[in-house]
Amino acid sequence: MNNDNNHNTIQEFDVNLICDFFLNTNRQGPGSPEATLKALSFINNLTVQSLIADLGCGTGGQTMVLAQHTPGSITGLDFFPEFIECFNRNAEKLNLQDRVKGVVGSMDALSFEKESLDLIWSEGAIYNIGFERGLNEWRNYLKPGGYLAVSESVWFTDHRPAEIPNKVVQIQKAGYIPVATFILPENCWTEHYYVPQAKAKEMFIKKYAGNKTAEKLMASICHEAELYSKYKEYYGYAFFIAKKINPFQG
Repeated sequence: MNNDNNHNTIQEFDVNLICDFFLNTNRQGPGSPEATLKALSFINNLTVQSLIADLGCGTGGQTMVLAQHTPGSITGLDFFPEFIECFNRNAEKLNLQDRVKGVVGSMDALSFEKESLDLIWSEGAIYNIGFERGLNEWRNYLKPGGYLAVSESVWFTDHRPAEIPNKVVQIQKAGYIPVATFILPENCWTEHYYVPQAKAKEMFIKKYAGNKTAEKLMASICHEAELYSKYKEYYGYAFFIAKKINPFQG
């Protein structure tokens, strides 16, 4: 997840504890199969030869949806080995292992060949290196005419900068044609992210009974959900879909 409240709370904890908790959730951030498919509907010309990368894939909740609705090969990349192990197990369960593979890696040092990818996907993860930096660096790995689809947290209130229009301008300046933008509905946070955490919380609390750090992490995660419920009119996620310009003018 990526919003200011989350960044200042959950990410202050031991990454191993965070990873252990989210291993038992289908999603590691707000979203839904419907939102993934809506974003995918704006992307054309994918074939069995297409190469797709899902950066910050987590355990692959959204990746498996992509794979079931697109041809081509998908590489999921995440920093946590445990997430990738789960990712590859999930691909095998769905019999997708021949064209869906998870690898451990960092967004700071992508190993893909330049201009080799038809589509770069990233749900709620581009913030790890920054929205503008991601736009500029990831563009190098897209084929001419390739697509970028990312979700990112935004503020809705008029008292903040007009974040969505500003991000569209950043997309244009980075050498893309903006294709579509839409705000993720509330159920991407509630039904598909917070509600399914109940079982994971139960397992986590039982496993780390008496561990004060783990208890604080759970309190932080619960607090995050309370903050969203209270302030959901003011912030959320938006999906941005863009196409690489060829040649890049500007």
